[in-house]
Amino acid sequence: MNPRIVLRPSVPRTAWALEQTGIHPLLARLYAARGVQQPEDLDDSLAKLLPPTGLAGTADAARLLADVIQQGRRIVVVADYDCDGATACAVALRGLKLLGARAEDVGYVVPDRAIHGYGLTSAIVDLAAKHRPDLLVTVDNGIASIEGVAHARALGIHVLVTDHHLPAIDTQGEVTLPAADVIVNPNQPACSFPSKCLAGVGVMFYVLLAARAELRARGAFSPEEQPRLDTLLDLVALGTVADVVKLDANNRRLVAQGLKRLRAGRMQPGVSALFQVAGRDPQRASTFDFGFALGPRINAAGRLADMTLGIECLLTDDPGRALELAQQLDAINRERREVESGMREQAEALLDKLMPEGDPPAALALFDPEFHEGVVGIVASRLKDKLHRPTFVFALGQDGLLKGSGRSIPGFHLRDALDLVSKRHPGVLRRFGGHAMAAGCTLAEEDFGTFDAAFQAVAAESLAPEQLHRQVLSDGALEAQWFDAEVARVLDQQVWGPAFEAPVFSDDVIVVSQRLVGERHLKLSLRLAGSLRDAIWFGRSDPIPERTRMAFRINADEYQGRVRVQVIVEAIVD
Repeated sequence: MNPRIVLRPSVPRTAWALEQTGIHPLLARLYAARGVQQPEDLDDSLAKLLPPTGLAGTADAARLLADVIQQGRRIVVVADYDCDGATACAVALRGLKLLGARAEDVGYVVPDRAIHGYGLTSAIVDLAAKHRPDLLVTVDNGIASIEGVAHARALGIHVLVTDHHLPAIDTQGEVTLPAADVIVNPNQPACSFPSKCLAGVGVMFYVLLAARAELRARGAFSPEEQPRLDTLLDLVALGTVADVVKLDANNRRLVAQGLKRLRAGRMQPGVSALFQVAGRDPQRASTFDFGFALGPRINAAGRLADMTLGIECLLTDDPGRALELAQQLDAINRERREVESGMREQAEALLDKLMPEGDPPAALALFDPEFHEGVVGIVASRLKDKLHRPTFVFALGQDGLLKGSGRSIPGFHLRDALDLVSKRHPGVLRRFGGHAMAAGCTLAEEDFGTFDAAFQAVAAESLAPEQLHRQVLSDGALEAQWFDAEVARVLDQQVWGPAFEAPVFSDDVIVVSQRLVGERHLKLSLRLAGSLRDAIWFGRSDPIPERTRMAFRINADEYQGRVRVQVIVEAIVD
């Protein structure tokens, strides 16, 4: 079934007003359709960032960090094994040193996905305790680590939790927070911070801003001589985009500032090396590079190897060492793609067996003993995109339990669904957590059938039939005058992402020719907007009708020094 096209609302008066201020006419139209009211909404200067004072816990965190730094006590950062966690760890370590912590007083540990599981577990606390820390600082985890925090405190270790995930909920439906010294998380109760969408790396960056203000107030440095924390914004931008959080105005500013620094050649050696191995140009850096070139290479370390590789790549100041580590990450990512491809084929074959004909159920849960724990999230995402159903994919962990990763569709809050399953079937979910669109859980293999049925039931109750039909938000037709390489480059330079999506256009087309390239992609010549256009549909091998309606993007394709506009087909739509 083809996706249904839904046109974004047209706001001609606002678009005209934006255009009168000098904004490109096409951008003015696109911005207006995304809720931009005035040019000030597009001001991405650092001065427009929300102040740290509004983020609950930052003042206490700042005092705690300032005390530890000034007293020369030891800090161990507890990282996570995805790109957000890796960049947050690098931001924490680099930032703490900028604020005056001695290199020998700052270290980190990162869980092994297969051995330790997620978050500040007691096992990770024991691993960190070998470094004799006075303070543990979690990044991108910890808000649901009730037992781990209690274990650390019992050992006499102070704990600062920085996280952005939703807190745990007990059997009575009450929010339960760990007994940490300080918690900084925009999604904890009673936090009025306007941007609830900060990534883990964004939360840590805000904690550092607050700590710098505290140290400045203590006379550690003058305003003129204070450390330049903006040097960390390439990492903040990378982690924010890679974690696929909503790009509200505050997150767009963080990402825009990171991109500006990259395009000006100011970045960590590891970031530069990742651009090099990905074959991308940092002078033309875009959110696409973060989400589809750099992010996956860092994530691959946590999926198939050890995230220490990714963190070390972002921490080293030696360009040669950075390139060596980036090349290792690139090789692991190639292996990840092969594993993922094989798992996706297995999963699709399993689906064909379970559902030989007809529409799939309202939600999917798949498990195969041969699935690899490190890529279940990616496979769940691919299946979710293909079938437009909330999807969980499970693999067998080293501890004998099933480790599942889920992805959702608009209108279905995945973490809340897991909470409902847990309440209806106490004890089935050993652990769970996450967000609206992505979540994880752990269960015993013998409970998989119960989970599958319960997950389907919750989805069937929650989702209306029209929500199970994929929709494509379109900006309408693209006028012939905007099929231009320079326009495509202007579009590519903007900060697009969730809640501020990149433009997708739609129009009727005539397919003049089509052929398969690379066995997986369809190369097309289209009559579109009055002219013949080159187009490609990545991942599509089946032929398409001569006359159809398409959703598409445009990009500037450079080949042998010649730049031309290429149409990237997203879907055939109704």
